[in-house]
Amino acid sequence: MFANGVYISDSDWHGIYDRALPVGKSSQVVLEDNVWIGDSAIVNKGVTIGKNSIVGAGSVVVKDVPKNVIVAGNPAKIVKELDQNEKIISREDMFSSPQELDALYLKIDQISLKENSFLGWLKSKFLPNKKN
Repeated sequence: MFANGVYISDSDWHGIYDRALPVGKSSQVVLEDNVWIGDSAIVNKGVTIGKNSIVGAGSVVVKDVPKNVIVAGNPAKIVKELDQNEKIISREDMFSSPQELDALYLKIDQISLKENSFLGWLKSKFLPNKKN
C-alpha cells in the first residue's frame, strides 16, 4: 500500500560532479508482499523492504528493511517489531470476499452517517447554516 506523496527512486538521476548529464547509478528497489509505505516517505535505490513491513510517514529509507517491522525516521530505523502471533490481514485478503467487503463498507457507512437524519437533511435544505 502506498499513502499520499510516496516517492520511490531506483536511480541517482545524475552524477554528483557533472549534474548536467543524466548518468547516475541505478539499483533495483524490491517491495515484498504486504508492504505499507506511509505518507510522504522516500525509498531510495537498492533497498529491499521485507514482507509485512511498514515505513512510517515522512521516513527516508536508505538501507534494507527486514520483514515484519516498522521503520521510521531519517534515516529510517526499526522502531517496532510486529507480533508474530497476530494475524496480518492484507488488502488482498480484504478484497477476496465481495460479501464481506460489502458488509464492511455498510458498517463504515453506518458509523460515519449515524448523526444524519431525514429531519436534519430537511433543515439543511430549507434553513441552511454553517452547522448543517
